[in-house]
Amino acid sequence: MDKTVRRLGLNDVPACQSLAISRGWGAEDRKWQLLFAVGEVYGLDAPDGDGLIGTTVSTSYGEDVAAISMVLTAQRYERQGIAGKLMRHAMEHAGTASLCLTATEYGRPLYERLGFRSVGRCTTYKGTPVGYRGTPVGPDGGDVSASAAPSDIPDVIGLDTEAFGAPRTTLMDKMVSFSDEFRVIRDETGLVGFGGRWRSGDQTMMGPITARDERTAMTLIKELAVPELLQMDIDHRHPEVIDWAEKQGLRAASSTVIMEYGAPIANDPARLFLPVAQVLG
Repeated sequence: MDKTVRRLGLNDVPACQSLAISRGWGAEDRKWQLLFAVGEVYGLDAPDGDGLIGTTVSTSYGEDVAAISMVLTAQRYERQGIAGKLMRHAMEHAGTASLCLTATEYGRPLYERLGFRSVGRCTTYKGTPVGYRGTPVGPDGGDVSASAAPSDIPDVIGLDTEAFGAPRTTLMDKMVSFSDEFRVIRDETGLVGFGGRWRSGDQTMMGPITARDERTAMTLIKELAVPELLQMDIDHRHPEVIDWAEKQGLRAASSTVIMEYGAPIANDPARLFLPVAQVLG
């Protein structure tokens, strides 16, 4: 069987989606479009010509960090080393000091064999909130956010780089236009928080939410929430966000392990409240 890994292009999106659907993930067209725009998507073609037998995505942020994601193997080719081959290819070509990913319990043993270490946990909450869009109360009673403008993008990139520990310039530059809504909070010191939401299939993804403190983050979450099916990928280091989600009627749908490889990532989890998506670090 030919196991030559190749770089995929936009014309391969339908094949990626078919593989994802076959593994119970869903088409997620907008997410795949974003991954192709900011990352490198790799795949293995089925020897019988029937689509792809495996995929993985590597999204590099400068020379510091690469996020590995979408490690999928067709069921008929399981236990033939497909995922390991794709992972090693992505790791060898990332060109960064560190790698990160979120692992299911099923995938975790592979990543541990490859040298990844666990650094935290993330739980995905889903549901339609019973309350949404907190009422802005102004500077005397708390923060209030505003719709982001193009002039905010440099400061968004700057704050994100400080908090994430690597320059995600291309990703952050796209988020204002990619998001259904993207908001910022400023005070006399400058930008202190930003957040967005975007559609993925039949649900709304909440994130990113990056802020100097809990109050700022919760302001963004409350003002961005909508009475629709929401997904929030919440790091366990932010129990206040979990508490809000549960009070709004969202329920835990799945849990993953946050893993790193290589040099420790110089990020600031205290300011990283919600990711754009787990697949992007």
